[in-house]
Amino acid sequence: MAARPTRNDMTTPRERPILVTGANGMLAGALRRRFGQPGGPAAPVIWTDVDELNIGDEAAVRQLVERRRCGAIINCAGLTQVDECQSRRDEAMRINGAAVGHLARAAEAVGAVLVQISTDFVFGGDEARPYVEADPPQPLNAYGESKLLGEREAARAPEHLIVRTAWLYGPHGRNFVRSICRQAALGRPLTVVNDQVGCPTYTGDLAEAIVRLMGCGARGVVHACGSEPTSWFEFAREIVRLRQSDVAVEPISSQRLGRPARRPAMSVLDCSRLAELTGYRLPGFRTSLPAYLAEMTSGEDG
Repeated sequence: MAARPTRNDMTTPRERPILVTGANGMLAGALRRRFGQPGGPAAPVIWTDVDELNIGDEAAVRQLVERRRCGAIINCAGLTQVDECQSRRDEAMRINGAAVGHLARAAEAVGAVLVQISTDFVFGGDEARPYVEADPPQPLNAYGESKLLGEREAARAPEHLIVRTAWLYGPHGRNFVRSICRQAALGRPLTVVNDQVGCPTYTGDLAEAIVRLMGCGARGVVHACGSEPTSWFEFAREIVRLRQSDVAVEPISSQRLGRPARRPAMSVLDCSRLAELTGYRLPGFRTSLPAYLAEMTSGEDG
């Protein structure tokens, strides 16, 4: 499907304000950095986190969006800890799911585009090939269910862009890379699952993809994740190698690990549509991980 330019094209100087929710999270932090670089939006950006705007409060959402006449809403808010969502399913369904409907209705009221960030966990992981946008979702856990509900609510906005991504890591937030580095620094052997395969995605690369997608007026569902599939085990081994640590990394099965929420065994996303729309492919982790580790070493990862 070809992209079509709209008034929300990020290169348009007279664009209306952009609202970003979840401003204290990893992805919003990467967007803040990217927006300040060449090719970012010329319009003002309204950064909000839950203290400024609770997306579960529909009246507050509607009031802000209508008062500021937003041209775009990028929803980075939500519960992202998979096991936590499993134990707090109702809350996850409200925040990751139903609350997106508040944003969708507010976007429709002012003719804004809603950009909803979603996940590879909407899929069941039983395919032997990468998932394309048209594949039927079949989530295995409460997190995936709540994000799928969020997708369906976002799609109620006449102008919407749903960006599915995976395995995020980057500055200013909890993530797998920081966890492995912290554990490796203790000098004890690590055990990491080797039967889950996905695409580690650096938030800076995802922010670039979002800017490009908005810039070309993309709509519908688009997959955007790192271009090198791997297992958590192999990813951990690469982290340890780059940190020049000699701690052992041992594989373990998901069943033996016994986490509360089931994870898909294979949740690789096909990002061909992103490349067709924007000409951009996210780098793989072997390119982006060293840059992030350098940020950690320099203290830029707050």
